[in-house]
Amino acid sequence: MTFKTLLTVTGPNQGGSDLKLAASLCEQVDAHLSVLVLELAAPPSGGEYAAIVSPAWLEERQAELKRLKKRISEVADFLSKSAVSSDLSDDYPDVAWADEVVGRRARYADLTILGPDLLASDTLKGKVIQGALFSSGKPLLLVPDGAQPTLKPKRILVAWDARIESSRAVRESLDMLKGAEEVRLIMVDPIEDEFHHGAEPGADAATYLARHGVKITVERLPSSNHSVADVLRQHAIDVAADLLVMGAYGHSRLRERIFGGVTKSMLENSSLPVLMAR
Repeated sequence: MTFKTLLTVTGPNQGGSDLKLAASLCEQVDAHLSVLVLELAAPPSGGEYAAIVSPAWLEERQAELKRLKKRISEVADFLSKSAVSSDLSDDYPDVAWADEVVGRRARYADLTILGPDLLASDTLKGKVIQGALFSSGKPLLLVPDGAQPTLKPKRILVAWDARIESSRAVRESLDMLKGAEEVRLIMVDPIEDEFHHGAEPGADAATYLARHGVKITVERLPSSNHSVADVLRQHAIDVAADLLVMGAYGHSRLRERIFGGVTKSMLENSSLPVLMAR
């Protein structure tokens, strides 16, 4: 996919680093920057009745709206001085509905960017991830603190497990894969049967990518009693990868929350940019 519109989400307690990051990525690929400013509305502590009669709750809402207005002004000022084309929207949803708000906005972008500031915000981070992955049908790019993101990576790892989520991630990143100098299709402990990777794990995926002109290498790695996420992270370091491409939530969110999983681990601890799709 060609990325022509990038979305980033910001809140009242965040600085300007994520905005600068998203703008710089837009400049790389001549894309439009869409910014969504969110203030999450705290629910009344005593239920719906308290919402009507509680002066403290009303004062809290006024304070939240004031913070939102201030943040909108800050972002508008930043965008007015930026060289990239942009648009700005805002919302004040209840916490329970924030992911739907993000998802609806992300449907009109090609990629949602999650920078270090957003990743440090526990509540807002979770809502943006859920909205982008489950309510938009579009990919997201995770940029951890200290990483050097680019939408023109030279060396890419593709975490391949033959699930539909992996296939979506490959499709969404196809333009980057075609432009890379080196792409490694990584499988950890691949299962050789017709319900998983087939008789020759990675062969079908490599053939598909090669037809698109991707310079592809297939690697099958043993886990050796390490988690799949740890194997991927270490291999990314070993080959100095610029980007990891992977499918997200091949298992249910509930199972990942209880037992853990590759997606959950990467969301919590990654040393390089990760493009995820579902």
